[in-house]
Amino acid sequence: MLSVERRIGWLPATTRQGPGILYRSVASMGAPTATPSRPVTRRRRRRRLRVTRRGWVVFTLGPVLALAAVIWPQLATPEVSLTGVDNGEVYGAETAPTVLTLSFDRPVDAVRVTLNGRALTVDVTDLTAVAPLGDLGDGEYSLAVEVDRGSLAPTVSMQRAFSVDATPPSAQILEPTGPVPPIDPMVVRVATDDPGAIVTVNGVATTVAEDGVISQPFERPPEAPIVIRLTDRLGNFTETTVVVVLALPGMEGGPPIRGVHASGYTWTTPVLKDPIMEMIAAGLINTVEIDLKDEAGEIWYDTEVPLAHTIGAVNELWNLAEVVDELHALGVRVIGRLVVFRDPKLTDHAVATGAMDLVVQTPEGEAYGQYGGYTNPFNREVWEYNIAIAEEAAVLGVDDILYDYVRRPDQFLETMEFPGQGDLGPEDAIVGFLAESLPRVHAAGARLGASVFGIAATRPDEIAQDIPRMASTVDYVAPMVYPSHWGPGEYGVPDPNAAPYDIAFRSLEDFQAQVAGTGATVMAWLQDFSLGVDYGPAEVRAQIQAAEDAGVLDFLLWDAAATYTRAALEP
Repeated sequence: MLSVERRIGWLPATTRQGPGILYRSVASMGAPTATPSRPVTRRRRRRRLRVTRRGWVVFTLGPVLALAAVIWPQLATPEVSLTGVDNGEVYGAETAPTVLTLSFDRPVDAVRVTLNGRALTVDVTDLTAVAPLGDLGDGEYSLAVEVDRGSLAPTVSMQRAFSVDATPPSAQILEPTGPVPPIDPMVVRVATDDPGAIVTVNGVATTVAEDGVISQPFERPPEAPIVIRLTDRLGNFTETTVVVVLALPGMEGGPPIRGVHASGYTWTTPVLKDPIMEMIAAGLINTVEIDLKDEAGEIWYDTEVPLAHTIGAVNELWNLAEVVDELHALGVRVIGRLVVFRDPKLTDHAVATGAMDLVVQTPEGEAYGQYGGYTNPFNREVWEYNIAIAEEAAVLGVDDILYDYVRRPDQFLETMEFPGQGDLGPEDAIVGFLAESLPRVHAAGARLGASVFGIAATRPDEIAQDIPRMASTVDYVAPMVYPSHWGPGEYGVPDPNAAPYDIAFRSLEDFQAQVAGTGATVMAWLQDFSLGVDYGPAEVRAQIQAAEDAGVLDFLLWDAAATYTRAALEP
């Protein structure tokens, strides 16, 4: 509905006519009248802020959330992972834990670890902690971990229980208990306290009997040690090595040495070799002594010692390792004979090259000519040459190295000179050479013997063979008590060559006394050749009996031609 003012066309409803007076037209029938009015004062009203519901939410929850964003990380429990130890696990020696590792998803203030109540050292780096456990022996273990953030967050606690069983299965060797025959079948028996163990013999799996005994048969004793490995369910293992000692002739548990000499040519000459092989097959002999380097300085196999090739000493007739294998397959002991200081090959080379210190000389400075050439027992290069051959032969399987001509020439000392002798006597040089040889020959796997003159027991100065001193540097001495080599009246025997029993018995008794207390034994060289008196079965057998009666059970028969009296060896 329109206002009165607009309907009659008057002035606007409100008009200022003067200060403080407002004239208002009124729709009425009378003249206009002036009506006083209250002055109107305009006041600016203060705007009141109204907080909406959404505002209340913003202004209330915002600070709370901001505060929570600051506090919450301090209150949150860290996530901790533990590696290195599993709860309830049983560990063996190889798997036993050695270190505990903790990982966190946020920084921590302190980490405490105890093992069976004992505090461990903990190294905390960034988000990782490491605690060495040390070497753990058998037993039960309780592991406790506490992770502290140093704030309102709760401490994280973790526990692990585990045990360690690092004791391997036991192994007790039941057989063999001593040396075994070299070519007979044998059994190795080992007892264990863990019948459930996994067992291998030389890498081949085998079984354990219900009584805990492992039995492994062999057709013949193996050359290499037997390795038996027992492993339990936790991986704990025991390795036992059974070293089979062969009852070779001359050794503990074996028969006495009954042997013959074979020259370098013997093994390539059927008429010489075959009778020896037949005596082996018949059980009459059990040892073969074969020349490695002989009186001519010749070596009969392809040695790898350089000097031997330089001086032209190698005359290869056979392969030494093959000869050894052939005889060992028959249970035969192999002795390598090595002629030492009598050496024409090395002497000729020394003279040709002017290396005169290598040889025994005459007073005039020329090479001493006896035996075709004699090397200097004081010269260490001569020593080294012979020892190198001995070591090589031992490595190739030779059981004994038997030195021969390990002496000075058997003439008057006034007729010879020894370069480098100084104040020492020739017997000192011989003992020194043997002392140098013994540990090296042993290390290569062989025994060491020295052939000596029969007269050395009573006259050591004649050839520089001092038997007690030499015996202290070898495993045995081998006196050559050939009856034909004694002069009339020796040991009170008018004609030794015609009395083989008497001279052999008396001289060997003397040698037994000479080696007493030295650790060495005596092996006799006996004569099986004729020189002035015909020797047959009776004469050879008489010497064998004399040696046995003197307490010398080991013997070798010598014949330069390598032909032997079989009947003397038969029962």
